[in-house]
Amino acid sequence: MKIFSEKNLHLTYCTNIHPGEDWSQVFANLQQYIPSLKKKLSPNKPFGIGLRLADAASRELLQGNTLQEFKSWLNEHELYVFTLNGFPYGGFHLQVVKDKVYAPDWSKQERLDYTLRLIKILAELLPENIEGSISTVPLSYKPWFEGNQLSQAKVTSRATIHIAQVVAEMVQIRAATDKVLHLNLEPEPDALLENADEVIKYFQKYLLPIGGTYLAKNLGIPQAAAEVLLLEHVRVCYDTCHFAVEYENPASVFQRFASSGIQIGKIQISAALKAKIPQDKRERLLLRDRFQPFAESTYLHQVIARHPDGKLQHYQDLGTALSFLEETTACEWRTHFHVPLFIDDYQVLQSTQDDIVTVFELLQNNQICNHLEIETYTWEVLPPEMKVDIAASIQREYEWVLWKLQAINSQELVEIR
Repeated sequence: MKIFSEKNLHLTYCTNIHPGEDWSQVFANLQQYIPSLKKKLSPNKPFGIGLRLADAASRELLQGNTLQEFKSWLNEHELYVFTLNGFPYGGFHLQVVKDKVYAPDWSKQERLDYTLRLIKILAELLPENIEGSISTVPLSYKPWFEGNQLSQAKVTSRATIHIAQVVAEMVQIRAATDKVLHLNLEPEPDALLENADEVIKYFQKYLLPIGGTYLAKNLGIPQAAAEVLLLEHVRVCYDTCHFAVEYENPASVFQRFASSGIQIGKIQISAALKAKIPQDKRERLLLRDRFQPFAESTYLHQVIARHPDGKLQHYQDLGTALSFLEETTACEWRTHFHVPLFIDDYQVLQSTQDDIVTVFELLQNNQICNHLEIETYTWEVLPPEMKVDIAASIQREYEWVLWKLQAINSQELVEIR
């Protein structure tokens, strides 16, 4: 839904919270949850949807009249789709996902074909005068290369050509429809792109020179013009959980991206878990016990430890990291587990909610991006005592976000006056 009309912000939640890989399951979830949420949260205004489509659903949606029927349903209920989650290609619930969430990576034809289908779908569904965003895998997953820099470089180059092909399609769509679409690379721990440094290096070393050469040749335009198109149609999905786990300062990241000509196309609103590491061994055992229920078997929960000298140490998953907790010399741990936005204290553990608030504050004075998407997809795997009705939880997250944004906006108005 559109919030703060003067800032042109659109807020939604990502439907990857709901299980469902084929279109019939996806549509059933939308029918079950979206109209009632709209009635409670945006009864008199159109309500935006952050749509997650697996590969199977994307194929089915393009068959026959299915897409037009869905579009009619959206119009009937005053709903609109402005962003897609194109990160998970296949199964994302009720099974072991772990590092398979990165497959196929951007070096594979399957990832390209899947994303081209998403572009076609979004171009049809997107209302006029709104940009469309698609978040996607940050190229590939580092541990797959085991330090083989040559293999990693080849994959990155191949991925860049595929991304340039996506941009070429987006350029054609804009010429035909005047709709602006952008692909948003979503950095996260242990991915090929996991922090601001790696994003900037990728744009400068691969995307602009290699992607620019491809676009210039295929569109018959100068290299400089091709690079402008790449910066317009390839952006970053800034996930507040992921960047918090990396100990990145939001203001610094936004400034560095802007200085490099890199735009943020979507902000995913999510919170990670964090904890200060006590010196007392008994307290460390208590901390380990508190972390343990979050070391579940479905998703990767990467851990980054920070040492007193600022050095960062990576663990591929929380379960692995916990065996080192008693002896670690780190002073803080943060783990990639999306926890409810509206809770900041979990007794011994805390969330990175403060980073979300900082991002909201930065949004008040900077046109960083127009798309905000709540993304707490882990409700199924939360510890039992934290699980509540999913519809009520989604509503509560919306209400917390709106409350925080309105409070910050009101404070800004008071200061201006």
